[in-house]
Amino acid sequence: MLRPIRGFVGARIILILIQCVFVLSAVEVAATVHHFTWEVGYMFWAPNCIENPVMAINGRFPGPTIRAKAGDIIHFDLTNKLSTEGVVIHWHGIRQIGTPWADGTASISQCAISPGETFPYRFVVDRPGTYFYHGHFGMQRSAGLYGSLIIDVADGLKEPFHYNGELNLLLSDWWHLSVHKQELGLSATPMRWINEPNSLLINGQGKSNCSIAAATCNFTELQQCAPEVLRVKPKQTYRLRIASTTALASLSVAVANHKLVVVEADGNYVEPFEVDDLYIHSGENYSVLIKTDQDPTKNYWISAGVVGRKNKTSQALTILNYESVHAGKLPDSRPPDTPLWNDTIRMRSFVEQLRGLNNSPLPPPAGAHRHIVLLNTQNLYRGQTKWALNNVSLSLPATPYLGSIRYSLIDAFDANVPLESFPNDYDIMAPAANPNCTVSSGVYWLQINSTVDVILQNANTMSANTSEIHPWHLHGHDFWVLGYGDGKFVDGVGDKNFNLKDPPLRNTAVTFPYGWTALRFVADNPGVWAFHCHIKPHLHMGMGVVFALGVERVQGIPGQALACGLTAKLFMNTKF
Repeated sequence: MLRPIRGFVGARIILILIQCVFVLSAVEVAATVHHFTWEVGYMFWAPNCIENPVMAINGRFPGPTIRAKAGDIIHFDLTNKLSTEGVVIHWHGIRQIGTPWADGTASISQCAISPGETFPYRFVVDRPGTYFYHGHFGMQRSAGLYGSLIIDVADGLKEPFHYNGELNLLLSDWWHLSVHKQELGLSATPMRWINEPNSLLINGQGKSNCSIAAATCNFTELQQCAPEVLRVKPKQTYRLRIASTTALASLSVAVANHKLVVVEADGNYVEPFEVDDLYIHSGENYSVLIKTDQDPTKNYWISAGVVGRKNKTSQALTILNYESVHAGKLPDSRPPDTPLWNDTIRMRSFVEQLRGLNNSPLPPPAGAHRHIVLLNTQNLYRGQTKWALNNVSLSLPATPYLGSIRYSLIDAFDANVPLESFPNDYDIMAPAANPNCTVSSGVYWLQINSTVDVILQNANTMSANTSEIHPWHLHGHDFWVLGYGDGKFVDGVGDKNFNLKDPPLRNTAVTFPYGWTALRFVADNPGVWAFHCHIKPHLHMGMGVVFALGVERVQGIPGQALACGLTAKLFMNTKF
Protein backbone atom coordinates (compact mmCIF):
# COMPACT_ATOMS: atom_id res chain seq x y z
CA MET A 1 0.00 0.00 0.00
CA LEU A 2 1.37 3.40 -0.92
CA ARG A 3 2.13 5.97 1.77
CA PRO A 4 3.41 9.58 1.76
CA ILE A 5 7.05 9.57 0.68
CA ARG A 6 9.96 10.54 2.88
CA GLY A 7 13.64 11.32 2.25
CA PHE A 8 15.41 12.63 -0.85
CA VAL A 9 14.74 11.86 -4.49
CA GLY A 10 17.40 9.72 -6.16
CA ALA A 11 19.68 11.11 -8.83
CA ARG A 12 18.11 8.88 -11.46
CA ILE A 13 14.63 10.24 -10.75
CA ILE A 14 15.93 13.82 -10.70
CA LEU A 15 17.44 13.29 -14.16
CA ILE A 16 14.13 11.95 -15.46
CA LEU A 17 12.25 14.90 -13.99
CA ILE A 18 14.69 17.38 -15.56
CA GLN A 19 14.12 15.69 -18.92
CA CYS A 20 10.37 15.99 -18.40
CA VAL A 21 10.74 19.71 -17.70
CA PHE A 22 12.60 20.18 -21.01
CA VAL A 23 9.87 18.26 -22.85
CA LEU A 24 7.11 20.34 -21.24
CA SER A 25 9.01 23.52 -22.06
CA ALA A 26 9.21 22.45 -25.70
CA VAL A 27 5.47 21.82 -25.72
CA GLU A 28 4.81 25.28 -24.32
CA VAL A 29 6.99 26.87 -27.00
CA ALA A 30 5.01 25.15 -29.76
CA ALA A 31 1.54 25.57 -28.27
CA THR A 32 -0.82 28.52 -28.52
CA VAL A 33 -1.27 30.16 -25.11
CA HIS A 34 -4.58 31.82 -24.24
CA HIS A 35 -4.37 34.38 -21.43
CA PHE A 36 -7.41 35.41 -19.39
CA THR A 37 -7.76 37.78 -16.47
CA TRP A 38 -10.83 37.02 -14.42
CA GLU A 39 -12.45 38.57 -11.37
CA VAL A 40 -15.08 36.62 -9.45
CA GLY A 41 -17.68 38.57 -7.50
CA TYR A 42 -21.38 38.92 -6.78
CA MET A 43 -23.79 41.08 -8.73
CA PHE A 44 -27.56 41.49 -8.90
CA TRP A 45 -29.17 39.59 -11.76
CA ALA A 46 -32.54 38.10 -12.68
CA PRO A 47 -31.92 34.71 -14.34
CA ASN A 48 -35.62 33.81 -14.04
CA CYS A 49 -37.08 37.33 -13.97
CA ILE A 50 -36.65 37.60 -10.18
CA GLU A 51 -33.61 39.56 -9.06
CA ASN A 52 -31.12 37.85 -6.78
CA PRO A 53 -27.37 37.93 -6.04
CA VAL A 54 -25.51 35.92 -8.68
CA MET A 55 -21.87 34.91 -8.72
CA ALA A 56 -20.33 36.31 -11.88
CA ILE A 57 -17.01 36.43 -13.73
CA ASN A 58 -16.01 39.88 -14.98
CA GLY A 59 -19.61 40.95 -14.45
CA ARG A 60 -21.00 38.16 -16.65
CA PHE A 61 -23.45 35.37 -15.83
CA PRO A 62 -22.97 32.64 -16.88
CA GLY A 63 -19.22 33.09 -17.07
CA PRO A 64 -17.50 33.68 -20.43
CA THR A 65 -17.40 30.80 -22.89
CA ILE A 66 -13.82 29.61 -23.32
CA ARG A 67 -12.77 28.17 -26.67
CA ALA A 68 -9.41 26.70 -27.61
CA LYS A 69 -7.88 23.88 -29.66
CA ALA A 70 -6.57 20.58 -28.40
CA GLY A 71 -2.95 21.01 -27.35
CA ASP A 72 -3.34 24.69 -26.48
CA ILE A 73 -2.33 26.11 -23.12
CA ILE A 74 -4.84 28.11 -21.11
CA HIS A 75 -3.67 30.58 -18.49
CA PHE A 76 -6.17 32.19 -16.11
CA ASP A 77 -5.23 34.79 -13.53
CA LEU A 78 -8.20 34.45 -11.20
CA THR A 79 -8.78 37.20 -8.64
CA ASN A 80 -11.22 36.71 -5.79
CA LYS A 81 -13.38 39.82 -5.44
CA LEU A 82 -15.71 38.18 -2.93
CA SER A 83 -15.53 39.98 0.40
CA THR A 84 -16.08 37.11 2.84
CA GLU A 85 -15.39 33.74 1.18
CA GLY A 86 -12.75 31.84 -0.75
CA VAL A 87 -13.13 30.56 -4.29
CA VAL A 88 -11.68 27.99 -6.71
CA ILE A 89 -12.66 26.92 -10.22
CA HIS A 90 -12.66 23.33 -11.47
CA TRP A 91 -12.16 22.71 -15.19
CA HIS A 92 -14.61 19.85 -15.50
CA GLY A 93 -13.37 17.07 -17.79
CA ILE A 94 -9.86 18.48 -18.26
CA ARG A 95 -7.54 15.78 -16.89
CA GLN A 96 -4.77 18.17 -15.78
CA ILE A 97 -2.00 15.82 -16.88
CA GLY A 98 1.15 17.12 -15.22
CA THR A 99 -0.68 19.99 -13.50
CA PRO A 100 -2.77 18.41 -10.70
CA TRP A 101 -2.65 21.65 -8.66
CA ALA A 102 -4.71 23.35 -11.40
CA ASP A 103 -7.68 20.99 -10.94
CA GLY A 104 -9.46 23.61 -8.84
CA THR A 105 -10.65 21.50 -5.90
CA ALA A 106 -10.45 23.26 -2.55
CA SER A 107 -8.66 21.24 0.16
CA ILE A 108 -7.67 18.58 -2.38
CA SER A 109 -5.56 20.18 -5.11
CA GLN A 110 -5.20 23.69 -3.69
CA CYS A 111 -6.13 26.13 -0.98
CA ALA A 112 -9.20 28.23 -1.58
CA ILE A 113 -8.22 31.61 -3.04
CA SER A 114 -8.75 34.16 -0.28
CA PRO A 115 -10.56 37.49 -0.82
CA GLY A 116 -8.35 39.92 -2.70
CA GLU A 117 -5.85 37.27 -3.80
CA THR A 118 -5.02 36.09 -7.33
CA PHE A 119 -4.24 32.51 -8.34
CA PRO A 120 -2.74 31.47 -11.71
CA TYR A 121 -4.36 28.46 -13.40
CA ARG A 122 -2.18 27.22 -16.26
CA PHE A 123 -2.77 23.90 -18.00
CA VAL A 124 -2.95 22.09 -21.34
CA VAL A 125 -6.30 21.20 -22.88
CA ASP A 126 -5.17 17.88 -24.28
CA ARG A 127 -8.14 16.69 -26.33
CA PRO A 128 -11.22 18.05 -28.08
CA GLY A 129 -14.69 17.89 -26.59
CA THR A 130 -17.56 19.57 -24.82
CA TYR A 131 -16.72 20.65 -21.27
CA PHE A 132 -17.54 23.32 -18.71
CA TYR A 133 -16.01 24.94 -15.65
CA HIS A 134 -17.54 25.66 -12.27
CA GLY A 135 -16.87 26.65 -8.69
CA HIS A 136 -15.73 23.80 -6.44
CA PHE A 137 -15.91 25.45 -3.03
CA GLY A 138 -19.01 25.25 -0.85
CA MET A 139 -22.22 25.67 -2.87
CA GLN A 140 -20.81 28.24 -5.28
CA ARG A 141 -21.86 26.28 -8.36
CA SER A 142 -25.46 26.79 -7.19
CA ALA A 143 -24.74 30.53 -6.97
CA GLY A 144 -23.99 30.70 -10.69
CA LEU A 145 -20.23 30.21 -10.87
CA TYR A 146 -19.99 28.25 -14.12
CA GLY A 147 -19.50 28.59 -17.86
CA SER A 148 -18.83 26.65 -21.06
CA LEU A 149 -15.42 25.29 -22.07
CA ILE A 150 -15.21 24.05 -25.66
CA ILE A 151 -12.11 22.43 -27.12
CA ASP A 152 -11.90 22.04 -30.90
CA VAL A 153 -9.76 19.51 -32.73
CA ALA A 154 -6.14 20.45 -33.35
CA ASP A 155 -5.14 21.94 -36.69
CA GLY A 156 -5.00 19.36 -39.45
CA LEU A 157 -7.42 16.95 -37.74
CA LYS A 158 -11.14 16.39 -38.29
CA GLU A 159 -14.08 15.24 -36.23
CA PRO A 160 -15.49 11.81 -37.19
CA PHE A 161 -18.77 13.44 -38.21
CA HIS A 162 -19.82 16.39 -40.37
CA TYR A 163 -21.84 19.46 -39.42
CA ASN A 164 -22.48 22.92 -40.87
CA GLY A 165 -22.91 24.91 -37.70
CA GLU A 166 -22.86 24.70 -33.94
CA LEU A 167 -25.18 25.56 -31.04
CA ASN A 168 -24.47 25.49 -27.32
CA LEU A 169 -26.80 24.63 -24.41
CA LEU A 170 -25.51 25.12 -20.87
CA LEU A 171 -28.10 23.70 -18.47
CA SER A 172 -28.46 24.65 -14.80
CA ASP A 173 -30.99 24.87 -11.99
CA TRP A 174 -31.74 27.92 -9.89
CA TRP A 175 -33.03 28.67 -6.39
CA HIS A 176 -34.31 31.87 -4.85
CA LEU A 177 -32.87 30.65 -1.53
CA SER A 178 -29.30 31.93 -1.22
CA VAL A 179 -26.46 29.42 -1.26
CA HIS A 180 -25.42 30.52 2.22
CA LYS A 181 -28.86 29.61 3.57
CA GLN A 182 -28.67 26.36 1.59
CA GLU A 183 -25.32 25.48 3.19
CA LEU A 184 -26.57 26.34 6.66
CA GLY A 185 -29.73 24.29 6.19
CA LEU A 186 -27.85 21.23 4.95
CA SER A 187 -25.58 21.35 8.01
CA ALA A 188 -28.37 22.06 10.49
CA THR A 189 -29.76 19.55 12.98
CA PRO A 190 -32.27 18.50 11.85
CA MET A 191 -31.27 19.06 8.23
CA ARG A 192 -33.28 21.58 6.19
CA TRP A 193 -33.39 20.37 2.60
CA ILE A 194 -32.92 22.87 -0.23
CA ASN A 195 -36.11 21.59 -1.94
CA GLU A 196 -36.57 21.49 -5.70
CA PRO A 197 -35.22 24.35 -7.85
CA ASN A 198 -37.45 27.32 -8.52
CA SER A 199 -36.40 27.32 -12.17
CA LEU A 200 -34.33 25.57 -14.80
CA LEU A 201 -32.02 27.71 -16.89
CA ILE A 202 -30.71 27.35 -20.44
CA ASN A 203 -27.60 29.46 -21.01
CA GLY A 204 -28.41 31.28 -17.77
CA GLN A 205 -31.96 32.25 -18.73
CA GLY A 206 -35.24 30.83 -17.44
CA LYS A 207 -38.65 31.73 -16.08
CA SER A 208 -40.60 31.76 -12.84
CA ASN A 209 -44.34 31.76 -12.23
CA CYS A 210 -45.15 32.07 -15.89
CA SER A 211 -45.52 30.02 -19.05
CA ILE A 212 -43.49 30.91 -22.11
CA ALA A 213 -45.41 28.37 -24.17
CA ALA A 214 -48.70 30.06 -23.26
CA ALA A 215 -47.18 33.51 -23.92
CA THR A 216 -47.92 34.67 -20.36
CA CYS A 217 -44.39 35.87 -19.59
CA ASN A 218 -43.54 39.54 -19.89
CA PHE A 219 -39.89 40.17 -20.70
CA THR A 220 -40.17 43.82 -21.68
CA GLU A 221 -38.45 45.02 -18.52
CA LEU A 222 -36.12 42.09 -17.81
CA GLN A 223 -34.46 40.80 -20.96
CA GLN A 224 -32.01 38.96 -18.69
CA CYS A 225 -34.51 36.12 -18.42
CA ALA A 226 -35.96 36.16 -21.93
CA PRO A 227 -35.49 32.80 -23.69
CA GLU A 228 -32.46 32.66 -25.91
CA VAL A 229 -33.21 32.21 -29.59
CA LEU A 230 -30.99 29.76 -31.49
CA ARG A 231 -30.99 30.77 -35.16
CA VAL A 232 -30.50 28.11 -37.85
CA LYS A 233 -30.64 27.71 -41.60
CA PRO A 234 -32.87 25.06 -43.18
CA LYS A 235 -31.50 21.82 -44.61
CA GLN A 236 -28.31 21.95 -42.58
CA THR A 237 -26.75 19.73 -39.91
CA TYR A 238 -25.94 21.36 -36.57
CA ARG A 239 -23.85 20.15 -33.68
CA LEU A 240 -25.71 20.84 -30.46
CA ARG A 241 -23.31 20.83 -27.51
CA ILE A 242 -25.15 20.14 -24.24
CA ALA A 243 -23.53 20.44 -20.80
CA SER A 244 -25.26 20.06 -17.44
CA THR A 245 -23.91 22.03 -14.50
CA THR A 246 -27.07 21.48 -12.46
CA ALA A 247 -26.69 21.29 -8.70
CA LEU A 248 -29.50 18.76 -8.26
CA ALA A 249 -31.66 18.06 -11.30
CA SER A 250 -31.34 15.31 -13.87
CA LEU A 251 -32.89 16.45 -17.13
CA SER A 252 -34.43 15.30 -20.37
CA VAL A 253 -33.67 17.51 -23.39
CA ALA A 254 -35.66 17.47 -26.63
CA VAL A 255 -36.02 19.55 -29.79
CA ALA A 256 -39.58 19.48 -31.07
CA ASN A 257 -40.01 17.56 -34.36
CA HIS A 258 -36.25 16.95 -34.62
CA LYS A 259 -34.30 13.76 -33.99
CA LEU A 260 -31.07 13.84 -31.99
CA VAL A 261 -28.05 11.78 -33.03
CA VAL A 262 -25.65 11.32 -30.10
CA VAL A 263 -21.98 11.49 -31.21
CA GLU A 264 -19.95 12.58 -28.16
CA ALA A 265 -20.08 12.00 -24.41
CA ASP A 266 -17.70 13.76 -22.00
CA GLY A 267 -15.10 14.55 -24.64
CA ASN A 268 -15.09 11.03 -26.12
CA TYR A 269 -16.64 9.95 -29.40
CA VAL A 270 -19.39 7.35 -29.32
CA GLU A 271 -21.03 5.19 -31.95
CA PRO A 272 -23.81 7.45 -33.30
CA PHE A 273 -27.36 6.54 -32.31
CA GLU A 274 -30.66 8.36 -32.74
CA VAL A 275 -33.08 9.37 -29.98
CA ASP A 276 -36.15 11.58 -29.58
CA ASP A 277 -34.79 13.06 -26.34
CA LEU A 278 -31.58 12.94 -24.37
CA TYR A 279 -31.14 12.19 -20.68
CA ILE A 280 -28.41 14.22 -19.04
CA HIS A 281 -27.37 14.17 -15.38
CA SER A 282 -25.35 16.69 -13.42
CA GLY A 283 -21.76 16.79 -14.66
CA GLU A 284 -22.45 15.09 -18.00
CA ASN A 285 -21.69 16.55 -21.43
CA TYR A 286 -22.93 15.48 -24.84
CA SER A 287 -22.83 16.47 -28.48
CA VAL A 288 -25.78 15.62 -30.70
CA LEU A 289 -26.40 16.28 -34.36
CA ILE A 290 -29.73 17.67 -35.55
CA LYS A 291 -30.89 18.19 -39.12
CA THR A 292 -32.95 21.29 -39.78
CA ASP A 293 -35.27 19.37 -42.08
CA GLN A 294 -38.63 20.60 -40.77
CA ASP A 295 -41.03 23.25 -42.09
CA PRO A 296 -38.79 26.35 -42.46
CA THR A 297 -41.76 28.69 -41.94
CA LYS A 298 -42.05 27.67 -38.27
CA ASN A 299 -40.08 27.91 -35.06
CA TYR A 300 -39.65 24.97 -32.68
CA TRP A 301 -39.33 24.54 -28.93
CA ILE A 302 -36.23 23.19 -27.25
CA SER A 303 -37.17 21.89 -23.81
CA ALA A 304 -35.37 20.66 -20.70
CA GLY A 305 -37.43 19.05 -17.93
CA VAL A 306 -36.67 17.34 -14.62
CA VAL A 307 -36.46 13.55 -14.42
CA GLY A 308 -35.36 11.24 -11.63
CA ARG A 309 -37.15 13.32 -8.98
CA LYS A 310 -40.80 14.25 -8.50
CA ASN A 311 -41.17 17.14 -10.89
CA LYS A 312 -42.05 20.39 -9.14
CA THR A 313 -40.11 22.66 -11.51
CA SER A 314 -41.37 23.95 -14.85
CA GLN A 315 -39.52 23.08 -18.05
CA ALA A 316 -36.82 25.37 -19.34
CA LEU A 317 -37.62 26.44 -22.88
CA THR A 318 -35.77 28.11 -25.69
CA ILE A 319 -36.52 28.49 -29.39
CA LEU A 320 -34.99 26.94 -32.48
CA ASN A 321 -35.50 29.74 -34.97
CA TYR A 322 -35.42 29.00 -38.71
CA GLU A 323 -33.89 32.07 -40.34
CA SER A 324 -36.90 32.90 -42.53
CA VAL A 325 -39.14 33.22 -39.44
CA HIS A 326 -39.24 36.19 -37.06
CA ALA A 327 -37.26 35.36 -33.94
CA GLY A 328 -40.10 36.60 -31.73
CA LYS A 329 -42.68 34.24 -33.20
CA LEU A 330 -43.60 31.54 -30.72
CA PRO A 331 -43.88 27.97 -32.03
CA ASP A 332 -47.44 26.99 -32.84
CA SER A 333 -47.14 23.56 -31.22
CA ARG A 334 -46.61 22.69 -27.56
CA PRO A 335 -43.14 21.93 -26.21
CA PRO A 336 -42.02 18.30 -26.14
CA ASP A 337 -43.34 16.47 -23.10
CA THR A 338 -40.80 15.51 -20.43
CA PRO A 339 -40.76 11.72 -19.90
CA LEU A 340 -42.15 10.31 -16.65
CA TRP A 341 -39.88 11.37 -13.80
CA ASN A 342 -39.50 7.84 -12.40
CA ASP A 343 -39.05 5.88 -15.64
CA THR A 344 -35.59 4.63 -14.73
CA ILE A 345 -35.88 1.78 -17.25
CA ARG A 346 -36.01 4.34 -20.04
CA MET A 347 -33.15 6.35 -18.52
CA ARG A 348 -30.97 3.28 -18.21
CA SER A 349 -31.84 2.22 -21.74
CA PHE A 350 -30.39 5.51 -22.98
CA VAL A 351 -26.99 5.14 -21.28
CA GLU A 352 -26.76 1.49 -22.27
CA GLN A 353 -26.84 2.55 -25.92
CA LEU A 354 -23.55 4.42 -25.48
CA ARG A 355 -20.64 2.61 -27.12
CA GLY A 356 -17.10 3.79 -27.74
CA LEU A 357 -16.50 4.72 -31.37
CA ASN A 358 -14.18 2.13 -32.94
CA ASN A 359 -13.04 1.19 -29.42
CA SER A 360 -11.90 4.81 -29.13
CA PRO A 361 -9.35 5.51 -27.97
CA LEU A 362 -8.54 2.04 -26.58
CA PRO A 363 -10.55 -0.87 -25.19
CA PRO A 364 -10.26 -1.33 -21.41
CA PRO A 365 -7.72 -3.69 -19.86
CA ALA A 366 -9.06 -7.23 -19.61
CA GLY A 367 -8.79 -7.26 -15.82
CA ALA A 368 -8.10 -5.07 -12.81
CA HIS A 369 -5.45 -5.04 -10.10
CA ARG A 370 -7.85 -3.71 -7.49
CA HIS A 371 -11.58 -3.74 -6.78
CA ILE A 372 -13.24 -1.05 -4.68
CA VAL A 373 -16.96 -1.34 -3.92
CA LEU A 374 -18.59 1.88 -2.69
CA LEU A 375 -21.96 1.60 -0.96
CA ASN A 376 -23.92 4.87 -1.40
CA THR A 377 -25.99 5.53 1.74
CA GLN A 378 -27.72 8.32 3.60
CA ASN A 379 -26.74 8.41 7.26
CA LEU A 380 -26.55 10.32 10.52
CA TYR A 381 -23.49 11.66 12.29
CA ARG A 382 -24.17 13.15 15.72
CA GLY A 383 -27.68 13.98 14.56
CA GLN A 384 -26.59 15.60 11.28
CA THR A 385 -27.79 14.09 8.02
CA LYS A 386 -24.88 12.88 5.91
CA TRP A 387 -24.18 10.93 2.74
CA ALA A 388 -21.54 8.27 3.06
CA LEU A 389 -19.53 5.60 1.22
CA ASN A 390 -19.08 2.33 3.09
CA ASN A 391 -20.35 4.13 6.18
CA VAL A 392 -17.75 6.93 5.95
CA SER A 393 -18.71 10.52 5.15
CA LEU A 394 -15.94 12.64 3.62
CA SER A 395 -14.72 15.64 5.60
CA LEU A 396 -12.08 17.67 3.79
CA PRO A 397 -9.00 18.82 5.75
CA ALA A 398 -7.65 22.35 6.16
CA THR A 399 -4.43 21.47 4.33
CA PRO A 400 -4.75 20.41 0.67
CA TYR A 401 -3.97 16.72 0.22
CA LEU A 402 -1.66 17.41 -2.73
CA GLY A 403 0.76 19.40 -0.60
CA SER A 404 0.48 17.39 2.58
CA ILE A 405 1.10 14.09 0.79
CA ARG A 406 3.83 15.42 -1.48
CA TYR A 407 5.76 16.79 1.48
CA SER A 408 4.90 14.08 4.02
CA LEU A 409 2.73 16.13 6.36
CA ILE A 410 0.96 12.97 7.43
CA ASP A 411 -0.83 14.59 10.36
CA ALA A 412 -2.81 16.83 8.00
CA PHE A 413 -5.47 14.18 7.34
CA ASP A 414 -6.80 10.91 8.71
CA ALA A 415 -4.23 8.14 8.31
CA ASN A 416 -6.91 5.43 8.43
CA VAL A 417 -7.59 4.02 4.95
CA PRO A 418 -11.32 3.83 4.11
CA LEU A 419 -12.98 0.45 3.68
CA GLU A 420 -12.98 -1.11 0.20
CA SER A 421 -16.34 -2.88 0.52
CA PHE A 422 -19.35 -3.33 2.77
CA PRO A 423 -20.79 -6.33 4.67
CA ASN A 424 -22.33 -9.06 2.53
CA ASP A 425 -25.48 -9.11 4.63
CA TYR A 426 -26.27 -5.41 4.11
CA ASP A 427 -29.84 -5.05 2.81
CA ILE A 428 -29.77 -2.38 0.09
CA MET A 429 -33.57 -2.49 -0.23
CA ALA A 430 -34.35 -1.14 3.25
CA PRO A 431 -33.19 1.66 5.55
CA ALA A 432 -30.16 0.62 7.59
CA ALA A 433 -30.92 -0.80 11.03
CA ASN A 434 -28.16 1.49 12.35
CA PRO A 435 -28.16 4.73 10.35
CA ASN A 436 -25.06 6.18 12.02
CA CYS A 437 -21.81 6.71 10.12
CA THR A 438 -18.33 8.01 10.81
CA VAL A 439 -16.63 11.10 9.35
CA SER A 440 -13.10 10.94 7.94
CA SER A 441 -10.56 12.63 5.67
CA GLY A 442 -8.92 9.30 4.80
CA VAL A 443 -7.49 8.55 1.35
CA TYR A 444 -7.48 5.58 -1.03
CA TRP A 445 -3.84 5.00 -2.08
CA LEU A 446 -3.60 3.70 -5.66
CA GLN A 447 -0.54 2.13 -7.27
CA ILE A 448 0.59 4.24 -10.22
CA ASN A 449 -0.38 2.73 -13.60
CA SER A 450 -2.56 0.10 -11.93
CA THR A 451 -6.03 -0.75 -13.23
CA VAL A 452 -8.82 -0.10 -10.76
CA ASP A 453 -12.42 -1.30 -10.79
CA VAL A 454 -14.96 0.73 -8.85
CA ILE A 455 -18.43 -0.66 -8.23
CA LEU A 456 -20.91 2.01 -7.20
CA GLN A 457 -23.67 0.32 -5.22
CA ASN A 458 -26.87 2.26 -4.60
CA ALA A 459 -29.07 1.58 -1.60
CA ASN A 460 -32.16 2.74 0.26
CA THR A 461 -31.99 6.13 1.98
CA MET A 462 -33.12 6.61 5.59
CA SER A 463 -36.69 6.82 4.25
CA ALA A 464 -38.45 3.59 3.32
CA ASN A 465 -38.89 2.76 -0.38
CA THR A 466 -36.57 5.56 -1.48
CA SER A 467 -33.36 5.31 -3.46
CA GLU A 468 -31.95 8.24 -5.39
CA ILE A 469 -30.02 8.84 -8.60
CA HIS A 470 -26.35 9.71 -8.12
CA PRO A 471 -24.12 10.93 -10.98
CA TRP A 472 -20.47 10.22 -10.10
CA HIS A 473 -17.59 12.32 -11.45
CA LEU A 474 -13.89 11.38 -11.43
CA HIS A 475 -11.20 14.07 -11.54
CA GLY A 476 -7.90 13.58 -13.36
CA HIS A 477 -8.98 10.49 -15.33
CA ASP A 478 -11.62 9.03 -17.57
CA PHE A 479 -13.14 5.63 -16.89
CA TRP A 480 -14.80 2.94 -18.94
CA VAL A 481 -18.41 2.30 -17.97
CA LEU A 482 -18.47 -1.50 -18.01
CA GLY A 483 -22.10 -2.02 -17.11
CA TYR A 484 -25.17 -1.47 -14.98
CA GLY A 485 -27.26 -3.83 -12.91
CA ASP A 486 -30.25 -4.04 -10.59
CA GLY A 487 -30.05 -5.00 -6.93
CA LYS A 488 -26.85 -5.91 -5.12
CA PHE A 489 -23.68 -6.46 -7.11
CA VAL A 490 -22.34 -9.97 -6.65
CA ASP A 491 -18.68 -10.50 -7.50
CA GLY A 492 -18.31 -13.19 -10.12
CA VAL A 493 -21.91 -12.78 -11.26
CA GLY A 494 -22.36 -9.09 -12.11
CA ASP A 495 -19.01 -8.91 -13.88
CA LYS A 496 -20.05 -11.64 -16.33
CA ASN A 497 -22.12 -8.97 -18.05
CA PHE A 498 -19.31 -6.41 -18.28
CA ASN A 499 -18.83 -4.86 -21.71
CA LEU A 500 -15.11 -5.20 -22.41
CA LYS A 501 -15.45 -4.78 -26.17
CA ASP A 502 -16.63 -1.20 -26.71
CA PRO A 503 -17.66 0.48 -23.45
CA PRO A 504 -17.91 4.27 -23.47
CA LEU A 505 -15.05 6.24 -21.96
CA ARG A 506 -16.39 8.97 -19.68
CA ASN A 507 -15.68 11.11 -16.63
CA THR A 508 -19.22 11.06 -15.19
CA ALA A 509 -21.60 8.11 -14.83
CA VAL A 510 -24.92 7.64 -13.11
CA THR A 511 -26.06 5.07 -10.56
CA PHE A 512 -29.76 4.28 -10.65
CA PRO A 513 -32.03 3.58 -7.66
CA TYR A 514 -31.35 0.21 -6.02
CA GLY A 515 -28.76 -0.60 -8.70
CA TRP A 516 -25.03 -0.70 -9.38
CA THR A 517 -22.67 0.77 -11.95
CA ALA A 518 -19.25 -0.71 -12.77
CA LEU A 519 -16.32 1.50 -13.78
CA ARG A 520 -12.71 0.72 -14.73
CA PHE A 521 -9.85 3.17 -15.04
CA VAL A 522 -6.07 3.18 -15.27
CA ALA A 523 -4.51 5.20 -12.45
CA ASP A 524 -1.87 6.83 -14.64
CA ASN A 525 -2.10 10.53 -13.74
CA PRO A 526 -0.02 11.43 -10.65
CA GLY A 527 -1.87 13.61 -8.19
CA VAL A 528 -4.68 13.65 -5.67
CA TRP A 529 -8.11 13.39 -7.24
CA ALA A 530 -11.70 13.73 -6.08
CA PHE A 531 -14.30 11.12 -6.96
CA HIS A 532 -17.73 12.27 -5.87
CA CYS A 533 -21.43 12.55 -6.46
CA HIS A 534 -21.95 15.62 -8.66
CA ILE A 535 -25.19 16.55 -6.93
CA LYS A 536 -23.96 19.57 -5.02
CA PRO A 537 -25.84 19.13 -1.72
CA HIS A 538 -24.85 15.45 -1.63
CA LEU A 539 -21.15 16.33 -1.97
CA HIS A 540 -21.58 19.07 0.61
CA MET A 541 -22.94 16.38 2.96
CA GLY A 542 -19.94 14.08 2.44
CA MET A 543 -20.67 11.96 -0.64
CA GLY A 544 -17.19 11.57 -2.05
CA VAL A 545 -13.80 9.87 -1.74
CA VAL A 546 -10.21 10.86 -2.53
CA PHE A 547 -7.71 8.90 -4.63
CA ALA A 548 -3.95 9.54 -4.31
CA LEU A 549 -1.39 8.09 -6.73
CA GLY A 550 2.19 8.81 -7.74
CA VAL A 551 2.26 12.06 -5.77
CA GLU A 552 6.02 11.73 -5.30
CA ARG A 553 6.35 12.37 -9.05
CA VAL A 554 4.55 15.71 -8.95
CA GLN A 555 6.83 18.72 -9.47
CA GLY A 556 6.29 22.47 -9.77
CA ILE A 557 3.44 22.98 -7.31
CA PRO A 558 2.91 26.77 -7.02
CA GLY A 559 3.38 28.14 -3.52
CA GLN A 560 -0.03 29.85 -3.74
CA ALA A 561 -1.72 26.44 -3.98
CA LEU A 562 -0.40 25.45 -0.56
CA ALA A 563 -0.63 28.67 1.45
CA CYS A 564 -3.08 27.38 4.06
CA GLY A 565 -3.24 24.86 6.86
CA LEU A 566 0.01 23.13 7.81
CA THR A 567 1.66 24.00 4.50
CA ALA A 568 1.24 27.76 4.80
CA LYS A 569 4.55 28.60 6.50
CA LEU A 570 6.53 26.05 4.48
CA PHE A 571 5.40 26.89 0.97
CA MET A 572 4.18 30.47 0.84
CA ASN A 573 5.87 32.33 -2.03
CA THR A 574 7.92 29.25 -2.89
CA LYS A 575 7.79 27.09 -6.00
CA PHE A 576 9.06 23.52 -5.84
